[in-house]
Amino acid sequence: QITFGSIFLGKVPVHEDVHRCAGQIYGFKGCIRDFQVNHQELFIIDEALEGRNVENCNVPICDYHPCHNGGTCTSDEENWYCECPKLYTGKLCQFATCDENPCGNGATCFPKSRRDVVCLCPYGRSGIFCSDAINITQPSFSGTDVFGYTSFLAYSTIPDITFYYEFRLKFQLANHHSALQDNLIFFTGQKGQGLNGDDFLELGLRNGRVVYSYNLGSGTATIISKPLDLTLNIHVIHLGRNLQEGWLKVDDQKNKTVTSPGRLVGLNVFSQFYLGGYREYTPELLPKGPRFKNGFQGCIFDVQVRTGLNQGFKSPGTPEGHPNSGRSVGQCEDSPCSLIKCRNGGKCVEAGSTVYCDCLTGWKGAFCTETVSVCEPEHDPPHLCQQGSTCVPLPNGYTCHCPLGTTGTYCEQG
Repeated sequence: QITFGSIFLGKVPVHEDVHRCAGQIYGFKGCIRDFQVNHQELFIIDEALEGRNVENCNVPICDYHPCHNGGTCTSDEENWYCECPKLYTGKLCQFATCDENPCGNGATCFPKSRRDVVCLCPYGRSGIFCSDAINITQPSFSGTDVFGYTSFLAYSTIPDITFYYEFRLKFQLANHHSALQDNLIFFTGQKGQGLNGDDFLELGLRNGRVVYSYNLGSGTATIISKPLDLTLNIHVIHLGRNLQEGWLKVDDQKNKTVTSPGRLVGLNVFSQFYLGGYREYTPELLPKGPRFKNGFQGCIFDVQVRTGLNQGFKSPGTPEGHPNSGRSVGQCEDSPCSLIKCRNGGKCVEAGSTVYCDCLTGWKGAFCTETVSVCEPEHDPPHLCQQGSTCVPLPNGYTCHCPLGTTGTYCEQG
């Protein structure tokens, strides 16, 4: 019950005359473990102003698995606490950094720490919180970021590529090292289960060579180019397939051909057309075959396709040239860090259109302008208050508020 701004647990204190007038008022009998109002966690004993006839609860709390989000419960005869996995806080590990999501415009919120987040920006947006609009004419992809996400563009399913297709595109590598990794350029197919025999069409880079693969349902056909001439600034790819016969031409290299195994002649794909990466960042979700571990690093542009010899080339998408969605895709040769000033020694990190400040030890916040309290998990060195106690910062140092049954400077004594 709540009265005059106070919160009472168990029973509201009343005058004896009330008992005579209204009969006996019974209080709660049992154990109350955790108390939370909105997003504010209240510590029942430590923050209580007064109480009466309250004893320690001896119920084996951990038998009830109270910890959320993979937290591990530890208890003795009197105390218990949840050891939380990274990026979760609270008595029950119930609070995550992205619960109060500051990211705008449909961005993907990723918890960088227990206090700070990174906003992975959707297509057409950039900035710390993805609030800035950007015009993209030559998409720039950042590969797989440190959080495990790839940058990508997703277009509507390309129709009528069952028996014939041709693709043309150009790309520019972010650096020579990116050509030596497993980088996906584009993909479309039956995606989601990673099954052998799923139809798919994909193009990528591996060890400095272009790899073109497709499966019509009866086996994978693969063409691998000669090593790229890394002195070239822009590379040009032209590839196609007619029934089982596929071909690939890269830059000034000779045309290479392949015939898919089996008797099937049609490519049946249902997914969107993914450019530069894919929404899921688990390569095992792609069909079996030459899976690429990372997204593309660099710029991909002038992508065109046609599905008949007598047709003209068109850009993918509905309407033409417009992706359905995307993540962390920037404009080629533009740097979002040029607009960001990280403070107190923080370093600006960019991944396509996604940008954030990597703060030095002792600093936090979007621009590294806030100090890390001695009681926060990120503080170096960490405080010494034992699990179950509460660290309270002081002007010089900190003190530990001990739960029932413990004492000592750091609540280390029973």
